[in-house]
Amino acid sequence: MFRISKDNPAFYLTAVTTGRLPIFRTDALARLMCNALNEARGSGKFLIFAYVIMPDHLHLVTDSKVDSKDILRFVKGIAGRRLVDHLRDNGHTESLEKLWIPHRSDGSDYIVWQRHPSTRLLWSERMLWQRVQYTHLNPIRAELADHPNDWKWSSARIWHGRRSEDEPLEVDRGKIEWHR
Repeated sequence: MFRISKDNPAFYLTAVTTGRLPIFRTDALARLMCNALNEARGSGKFLIFAYVIMPDHLHLVTDSKVDSKDILRFVKGIAGRRLVDHLRDNGHTESLEKLWIPHRSDGSDYIVWQRHPSTRLLWSERMLWQRVQYTHLNPIRAELADHPNDWKWSSARIWHGRRSEDEPLEVDRGKIEWHR
């Protein structure tokens, strides 16, 4: 169980696509991102309490058992590889060209994510709850949905007790130990 405190904070992470390209605007690519998040969670051994996948960025609320840089390394690395493979395997050459960066020092040909993600420490239940709410309201502010539960690529339905049969990503909400 995760109990938030100043000594055991949660993380609020934001990762933005390169050039703010709307990479995750299709269901197939948003689902690919959900699968990559689940795979990263398993490989990195961190919890996901809340998330939203927007067309050009994502927000995650996680625990702090693993350093935030490592969580982002797992998430961005796995998602980037899966995305490039998907685009290549399905003949999306124009999309791949938008991500192509010649002569990279790390030997890769494509860049999916901006290099400077945002990380915030959350050390109280109030801060955690505010970031969960902010995350779930993101599609409303962007005018992509009328209600948080309407946006498929979010944990809002789980938090509101309205889980769908085909929930794209389970979250670890039940592993939070709330102060009572």
